[in-house]
Amino acid sequence: MHLCIIFLGAFELITDESRAGSCLWITNRRGLEYWPTPAEEAKYTVRSSSSSRSDMISFQAPLGFQLPHNFKKLVVHTLSFHFRDSTHIISAPLKLPLESDQVLLKVIYAGVNAGDVNFSAGRYFQGTKEEISSLLPFDAGFEAVGIIAAIGDSVRNLKVGTPAALMSFGCYAEFVKVPSKHILPIPRPDPEIVALLTSGLTASVALEKVGQMKSGQVVLVTAAAGGTGQFAVQLAKLAGNKVVATCGGKEKARLLKELGVDRVIDYKAEDVKTALKEFPKGVDIVYESVGGNMFDLCLDALAIRGRLIVIGLISQYKGKNGWTPLNYPRLEKLLSKSQNVSGFVLVQYGHLWKEHLLRLFHLYSSGKLKVVIDQKRFSGLHSVADAVEYLHSGKSTGKVVVCIDPSFEHQMAKL
Repeated sequence: MHLCIIFLGAFELITDESRAGSCLWITNRRGLEYWPTPAEEAKYTVRSSSSSRSDMISFQAPLGFQLPHNFKKLVVHTLSFHFRDSTHIISAPLKLPLESDQVLLKVIYAGVNAGDVNFSAGRYFQGTKEEISSLLPFDAGFEAVGIIAAIGDSVRNLKVGTPAALMSFGCYAEFVKVPSKHILPIPRPDPEIVALLTSGLTASVALEKVGQMKSGQVVLVTAAAGGTGQFAVQLAKLAGNKVVATCGGKEKARLLKELGVDRVIDYKAEDVKTALKEFPKGVDIVYESVGGNMFDLCLDALAIRGRLIVIGLISQYKGKNGWTPLNYPRLEKLLSKSQNVSGFVLVQYGHLWKEHLLRLFHLYSSGKLKVVIDQKRFSGLHSVADAVEYLHSGKSTGKVVVCIDPSFEHQMAKL
């Protein structure tokens, strides 16, 4: 892929048509110099593995841009589960040049996650409340896709202009600066790719490594029409399993049927406990993200030697104090049926991200995996709090995404 973004400093307009696609670099030390030179071309050429090359889609950045002196980002300034009250937008200097191994990503789309409210409350940090408060302010946002805008001197495997994904704190920002090892080259900077990151990877890794999913099993997915649930039901079905899914509302139920779910349980239309009695031997795997009463119903429906994966407790994230630990007196039931209840946090499986992301890319690009993006549009950093609240309202279907740079989206629409 040969992509070019004209960026920062004393680059002048090139009128020589034979130099199309190049830049003219003007410095006191070296005078006029066209960039990239042949040596630089070799240095910054993207090296794709043979296993992923077939999945790559040709992409050309629509317009060049200059790097600004300052950029905007969303930071947590006080610890609270109320995301809107705990965050605000600030302007920060874009410090250049980069350190030798750093990459600067221009963010186009950022993903919204249920855990955003836990992050703003400091729940993902170790220490006392006073120790965590001493870290304030800290940058918010877990995942993004965009365009590589600049690279450090020692970066060899990435190129300016390459579409890339990032999973790191601080993605609710116009630009993010990270070590190059955190950058994942992608086919295009599309919202569907954002959905494959935290949401897709959580489903893929959790079901395989924690759920030990095989074929011929019964798999139950709660909140199945959400950002990660949509992938869990499809991956379970692709593996040759019978899939049961819970959701709230006719539209969500319709979507799940389209995704191939065998038994959709709309808790707004029927009783979940009664519906689960249709499986007298129980379910082999539960992919659970709701918590509270739903967790209890899932545990009651778990088969002998069944595995329940807890990936979230979204029903308990709301309120002033968020979720609180509960005394759970039912451990004897787990013992009597040789059952297993396991928690899952994606960050602790970082060594598997690349492998599973390539697998998800392949399934998506081949049409075997559908990606559902919620139709409600959120544009600009100022809309992030609205997007987080919308996700927690229970009204969303699929992945909630914020377009951080609406101008890029408009440029793409013209192509």
